[in-house]
Amino acid sequence: MNDCCGEQPTTEAPSCHGETNAPQRVDKFLWFVVSSVAVLYLLGLFLPHPKDEVFTVATMAHGVVELLNKMWWGLTLGVIFVGLLAKIPRDLVMSVLGHRDGFNSLLRATLAGVFLDLCSHGILAVGMKLYERGATIGQVMAFLLASPWNSLSLTLILFGLIGVGWTLLFILLSVIIGLISGYIFDGLVRRGTLPDNPHRETLDPDANFSDLWREFRSSWSFSGGGVLRLLEEGLRGSRIVIRWGLFGILLASLIRTVMPVEMFAEWFGASMVGLWLTLLAATIIEVCSEGSTPIAADLMNRAGAPGNAFTFLMAGVSTDYTEIMSIRDTTASWKIALYLPLVSLPQIIVLGVLLNQF
Repeated sequence: MNDCCGEQPTTEAPSCHGETNAPQRVDKFLWFVVSSVAVLYLLGLFLPHPKDEVFTVATMAHGVVELLNKMWWGLTLGVIFVGLLAKIPRDLVMSVLGHRDGFNSLLRATLAGVFLDLCSHGILAVGMKLYERGATIGQVMAFLLASPWNSLSLTLILFGLIGVGWTLLFILLSVIIGLISGYIFDGLVRRGTLPDNPHRETLDPDANFSDLWREFRSSWSFSGGGVLRLLEEGLRGSRIVIRWGLFGILLASLIRTVMPVEMFAEWFGASMVGLWLTLLAATIIEVCSEGSTPIAADLMNRAGAPGNAFTFLMAGVSTDYTEIMSIRDTTASWKIALYLPLVSLPQIIVLGVLLNQF
């Protein structure tokens, strides 16, 4: 009997990274950001909070502590989900999401993003693994755009911060953007503007979920070694996201030091200038979904700008360099990565303007 957390029969094509027995080069950038975050985090635990809002090592260190304390669980769950996805046969994953292009497959991917309770960085790791499992570009984009702040825990937090009505409206609009964007991406692939996912070539379009699940379940067992191998696979598969996510913590801490978050609510009112400033802030400031939620609530409650709040939540996904660089590294295509803001931002801006009229 096979270990479900261990090795599965080698019936799949190689991963997109083309794993071989050749030794891999040391990822110097990854080790740089890991060591930098680790050092600053330890300093933040022992250094007192600075009294003045000026740049000091202590200020940046406390920023790293705050962001990492909010992000670690999402990254950890993302690693676990990636490890699980790596052990589940691709045909089984795609029998759930749908093998073919079309609204039904896009809707499944969008709803999967909405109901998966992870932060934006955990969702990104899972989204990249879905690409490796054969999801269409449209499904991956719909999954990413609909999901990062729609987790159950953050939905409940938003209920308390901005109210049930506004929260449900934001979720509905994010689902619409995810579906429209996914449809556009799949259309661009059909037209040859964007490259198709090469992992789709090895999928069986006639695979039946019930049969695949019974076959997989029959080989399912647990062991301590299998769990360790699952975590190892998850870490390896999430390396790209971890690298850029930790770099985002460093950059966000630096920006927070020179630009306090409280300034957002004072500067960004319900006007076109405020909306564009919100878009700029969401682009240059790397915050996870837990960090973006209270900021968005401040933009709505203190600045009276619901459109700015929605824009901050959504634009942080479509313009986030962690997202763009992870997509680029996973798909090996700058074109796919840069089309994410090109396709989604116009929709976000239009909806932001309309919401500010309420």
